[in-house]
Parts: sequence; C-alpha cells; structure tokens
Amino acid sequence: MKPTTEKTLTIPLGVVLRKSPGVTRWAKWVWRAVAVLPGAGPANWRELRRDGEVVEYHAATVPLELYRTDTEAYLTELSTKTPSIYVVLRESTENESGLEVLLVTASPFDGQDYADNGEDIVELVPMPPALVALVEEWTETHHKEETFVKRRRDKRRIDLVEDGIGDVRIRQTSDVYRAPRRKTETLH
Repeated sequence: MKPTTEKTLTIPLGVVLRKSPGVTRWAKWVWRAVAVLPGAGPANWRELRRDGEVVEYHAATVPLELYRTDTEAYLTELSTKTPSIYVVLRESTENESGLEVLLVTASPFDGQDYADNGEDIVELVPMPPALVALVEEWTETHHKEETFVKRRRDKRRIDLVEDGIGDVRIRQTSDVYRAPRRKTETLH
C-alpha cells in the first residue's frame, strides 16, 4: 500500500451466521457468527449451506472501516494468536433469526465497548489471511508511535503564601488554627 492521505479505508464484509438446534428447551435455535467474506456483494439472509438442521446464511454485507487514528487498536488485535473481526449483532423482529448485523470492526477497543453496553451481542470471527494482510498493511502505512512526554511541574513556589490560615487576631505562631477567646473577668 502506497503512502496515502486517506483517513479511512472501507471494505464490504459479508457476515455468515450459522443456525443450529439448541440444546435446551428454552433455546430452540443457536445463532453464531462463523465467517466473514471480504469484498462480498449485497445479501439478505441468503442460504449458503445446509447440513441436516444446521444452516449457514450470508446474513448481511456491512462496511468494515479502518481509520488511520485507530492503528494502535489494530496492532493490538493483530498481535493476538488468532486475529479476529468483531461482529456486533442486535436483537431485531424484522427476520426469522431475531438478529440484525449492526457492524463489524477490527478494533478490540470498539468490540469491548459494544460488549459492555449489554444490549448487543459481540462475536469474534477469525480474519481470513487476505484480510489480515490488508489490515497489517494499513497499520504499517499509518501508524505513528506516540512518544511519552512527562509532565513537568512549574517552578512557581506556592508554599510561601498562606491565604486563609488562622486568625490575624492571634499573636502566637504556635497554633494558627486556634479560634480567638474572649477575656473573661474573674470575680473575687
């Protein structure tokens, strides 16, 4: 990839969901994201493969966007044992599965944010080798190492002024926080 001034790279990514029988009476079907298809065309729950009751669907094609400012996140994901794409699913009543493919991301930080909100389902799908190469190339082209800059204190002496300490009517310096007392007359 040549040096570029582009801020984002967008790739259409097809999402394959597998429907298999559930193992409990409360979940009749189990849905899992099992693959991504880089460069896929539009799809709307097109059946790809059937093996008994297990069916795989090309559920949707959504854009994978790579941002040049997120290269640290991509490096984190690429350093894992199996680099993955985070597929974010949301419950929906519009189709048989009850799921809608919301988005895909290569950033583990974004994936964690969607997992933490409690409303979405986040599935990890291994990146195909060609997609790993593309993300690596994008990251190498745009990553800039940020140098750590230690904050320095200012040279101003703030310990010399004691605003608001004690009472000026007290002459002694031993206890500047003591409240003044009235002199009382003693009766004999």
